Amino acid sequence: MPTRLPHLSFVICHLAFPLLALAAPPTAASEHHRHADLGNGSYLNPILPGDHPDPSILKDGDDYYLTNSSFDSYPGLLIWHSKDLVNWEPVGPALRKNVGSVWAPDLTKFNGKYYIYFPGVKDGRHDNYVITADNIHGPWSDPIDLHLSEIDPGHAVSPDGHRFLFLSGGDLVPLADDGLSTTAKPRKVYNGWKYPDDWIVESFSLEGPKVTHHGDYYYLTVAEGGTAGPPTSHMVVSARSKSLEGPWENSPYNPIIHTQSRDEKWWSKGHATLFEGPAGQWYIVYHAYENGFYTLGRQTLLEPVTWTDDGWFKSAGYDPAKPIPKPQGPAVPNGFAFSDDFSTNKMGLQWSFYKGSDTDAQRFRYQNSSLILQAKGDSPANCSPLTFITGDHSYQVQVEAEVSDNAKAGLLLFYDDRLYAGLGFDKSHFFMHRYGADRTSARAPSSSLHLRLINDRNILSMFSSTDGITWTRFPTGINVSTYNHNTRGDFLSLRPALYAAGQGQVTFKNFQYDALPTK
Repeated sequence: MPTRLPHLSFVICHLAFPLLALAAPPTAASEHHRHADLGNGSYLNPILPGDHPDPSILKDGDDYYLTNSSFDSYPGLLIWHSKDLVNWEPVGPALRKNVGSVWAPDLTKFNGKYYIYFPGVKDGRHDNYVITADNIHGPWSDPIDLHLSEIDPGHAVSPDGHRFLFLSGGDLVPLADDGLSTTAKPRKVYNGWKYPDDWIVESFSLEGPKVTHHGDYYYLTVAEGGTAGPPTSHMVVSARSKSLEGPWENSPYNPIIHTQSRDEKWWSKGHATLFEGPAGQWYIVYHAYENGFYTLGRQTLLEPVTWTDDGWFKSAGYDPAKPIPKPQGPAVPNGFAFSDDFSTNKMGLQWSFYKGSDTDAQRFRYQNSSLILQAKGDSPANCSPLTFITGDHSYQVQVEAEVSDNAKAGLLLFYDDRLYAGLGFDKSHFFMHRYGADRTSARAPSSSLHLRLINDRNILSMFSSTDGITWTRFPTGINVSTYNHNTRGDFLSLRPALYAAGQGQVTFKNFQYDALPTK
């Protein structure tokens, strides 16, 4: 829908932040955000743009299922489905009960049942959990605590059918036959691969073990070097053994994947899973940060690998920053539209609560193409905002919000409860949010407003309107490029968000998302 804006140049001054009436419309936009399939028999990474780290992939006949770390987002552990590894459709969230920040999961299938093993990190404590389902679409069980303190569990099965988990640090622990408990303590069976001393990394951090059986060997694929920090930190390392208990022989092709220079497009490449794709072609799926767009988090990439005559795998040599031949297979409907008229429930598919508790599921309802959200806390920091993942370099988001009683409503770019930016209001005032601080601004003209944010390659502009036609801009622009893990930790990403704080409720309507052209 075209935006009508007045040709005015006056300034409305009130308190600390004047509002500027716009004299020109924003850049033309489109809902069609980044898509890996180029439509010409090739694809361009990432296959899942935006914050989709620690990918775990399961080949299930001709179908492929994938999940990622969901960290503090609930519902979490969103499962994706594909047949060609490039086009992905959401299946649904597998985790609804909060067990802390959810790190690197492992999605697997054993004797007809699906399992996801994953760490939950809460109050400085690491625990590992498992959830199960008879159908990939669910329902999934509540998480079962395995009472393991390491992280990044990777499921493996021995030739005699016994089940194990590999853990960070190279540990191996046996599982009960049902996979829901351990039968002994972990013990170290692999020490990793030692990279040269002069490599600039974040830390050694042997983690993310994934086991694949091929031919006469088990192949253990692990991450080393730390997941962030320097661009050259992360890497993919491989070892093989004829027994899960070792001895493990490191690959002569290590590191299989590694960022060599800060000049590359993809930084900190690592945490891979090795698997067989369509038509017998083998691949690894891994994550990486995009040079210049750390705010998007770690995105999911796909690369072909080849097997050597002596039974090792190595990169097929494609540049992940350039088009790569697309795997065979039919394309499923890819992704979903981010614009939301709130006529259907997209919780867990698109929207999720930051640090959502079990009670947050009772805070919202859909009614008359509106999302009605009960207020919580008193600011974005403690109200569990609703967020979603985007992978676009530039985009525009807007929503209509109406507040009742003493509620506050807002539209944000949200990293975590201490780092966010955007615009909010109640019946009395506007609020400008910057660096995680909340500042009262000009008097709000109405209890119902349209809010708009434009994120132009990490430069944020903020707008409001009483009718959705004439827009007024806050003169304060914000550089949000530092709203990322290397500033704040926690491995998160900067996401569009809605919030409802204070007392009462907020009614949201007509959420619109538009990807802006890359300049």
